[in-house]
Amino acid sequence: MKIVADNKIPFLKGVFERFAQVVYLPGKEISNAALKDADALITRTRTKCNAELLENTSVKHIATATIGFDHIAVAEVESAGITWNNAPGCNANSVGQYISCALQTLGIGLEGRTLGVVGVGHVGSIVARYGEALGMKVLRNDPPRQERGEEGFVSLDEVLESSDVVTLHVPLETTGRYPTFHMAEKRFFSAMRKGAFFFNAARGEAMESAALKEALKSGRLSSAVIDVWEDEPHIDPELLEMVHIGTMHIAGYSTDGKANGTAASVRAVAKVLGIRELENWRPDTLPEPLEEKEITFSSLGETLLHTYDPGRDSGVLKKKRNSFEELRGSYPVRREFQAFTVCGAPEKERGILEKLGFGIR
Repeated sequence: MKIVADNKIPFLKGVFERFAQVVYLPGKEISNAALKDADALITRTRTKCNAELLENTSVKHIATATIGFDHIAVAEVESAGITWNNAPGCNANSVGQYISCALQTLGIGLEGRTLGVVGVGHVGSIVARYGEALGMKVLRNDPPRQERGEEGFVSLDEVLESSDVVTLHVPLETTGRYPTFHMAEKRFFSAMRKGAFFFNAARGEAMESAALKEALKSGRLSSAVIDVWEDEPHIDPELLEMVHIGTMHIAGYSTDGKANGTAASVRAVAKVLGIRELENWRPDTLPEPLEEKEITFSSLGETLLHTYDPGRDSGVLKKKRNSFEELRGSYPVRREFQAFTVCGAPEKERGILEKLGFGIR
């Protein structure tokens, strides 16, 4: 058996080698020729999986170690008889950490403020839960789920009118009843509460960059936190300078989230190729946090930012805006809240930290 894999997928090297020939390539260099005699492809978002890539290959399955799968031309892949899987929810806690820590940097008290979550799937659900743990009122908007009869959702208009922070967690959909391409456009920003903040850690194309810049320049919005961009990696330098935090599509890049995505890919490929020994695989251990694992409590904000400060990543990108891909490719270890233990927290804050996943001592 032969497997072709993106060489940036963590924890993967050495897993399949007992059972198959494994060829590792940069995502953008995975070609039709490389896949001619391959049984499976393990990839990330930088490989466009379409008929051109897969024509006359022996690929049986494509596994992407990511939540998003808009880099997979689903109809073309399935019409070729190729199965595929993504890794839904693999980095939901990571994005929850990113949003929670970014909220700490806004300079506003969070308790009693309103957080509007647009798109309440795996990621949005975690973001909403973390927002409530931080004492925020959370408004959830998800028309497809509401249409299925699920409760607890409000209209997009209510979210925009009432929220101090609006955060997008939608898939990229260009067709259908609920397209999300450029959903955050001029009307969207005009409908937001004056002085509110806009977050996007979903898909760059879900926002219209020109409209966001206009909303920031006019003072309609106080600022924005942007992790995903139109036309990545060629991001808008003017918009980058305008936002409060601008990062290089790494909200979901925690080490824990990467391990989850790799595990989902390994298990799926193992099942398709009949490698029973790997059908329940996951990494044995994860790297220790770069920061001290045990935190002596001083404040809630400082505790969260001890685990991860998105402002640091933003500062690096603003200095090296032409190094978007390189910064993603060399992203350091970032562990999620559950990798840390907090000592000496008061009772109220201890309850919040427990809800976020911290260990308490």
